[in-house]
Amino acid sequence: MLELHNIRFQPATSERVVLDGINLKVTSGQPVLISGNSGSGKTSLLEVISGLAGAKEGAIHWNNETLTRRQRRWLCGVVFQFPERHFLGLNIAQELKLGHKRLTSEQSNEVLRRVGLSGVDKRQAPERLSGGQQRRLALAVQLLRRPEVLLLDEPTAGLDWSVRTEVLELLLNLARDRPLIVVTHEPDLFEGWRGNHWKLKEGRLHALSPLPL
Repeated sequence: MLELHNIRFQPATSERVVLDGINLKVTSGQPVLISGNSGSGKTSLLEVISGLAGAKEGAIHWNNETLTRRQRRWLCGVVFQFPERHFLGLNIAQELKLGHKRLTSEQSNEVLRRVGLSGVDKRQAPERLSGGQQRRLALAVQLLRRPEVLLLDEPTAGLDWSVRTEVLELLLNLARDRPLIVVTHEPDLFEGWRGNHWKLKEGRLHALSPLPL
């Protein structure tokens, strides 16, 4: 279980508090959707959870143990809104192998199958993939790290409806095995979400009714 206790965060470049007393519990099988307007602090929240940023106050626990920022970076896998900005490999095969010198073809094929990229040509550059495929590749890269927690920033942004449906199904399947948090400014795109829904507004989380199935 991932638990956030009274998280308060203010970027060094901002005069205002972006996150003000955030409390949240996330468990396997109960994915969390956090919606909010652009600039409401959604990405900042993921950065604090993943250890990419440090909270001014509060604590983050994993299975009742307090985690440092370094520990959270190992614990969490993050898929950013624009994954193409973070690709480093010259082709898909290289992208998957980064940090995994002994990755076999069977392992790479299996993780690609799991994210719906079976049969993709691994010799092509990641940038040649469609937006939806790039998000799936970024997710495959994170799954190879075997993170305990998955954090996704706007995973459906800019995708057509058919791809959004497939991405939602994939996320809900992944959430069965680990805590999963998705942030979005377009909650209407998550019709069919089977999990908890919160709205981030003025630095605080507000519980919303579950989205329709």
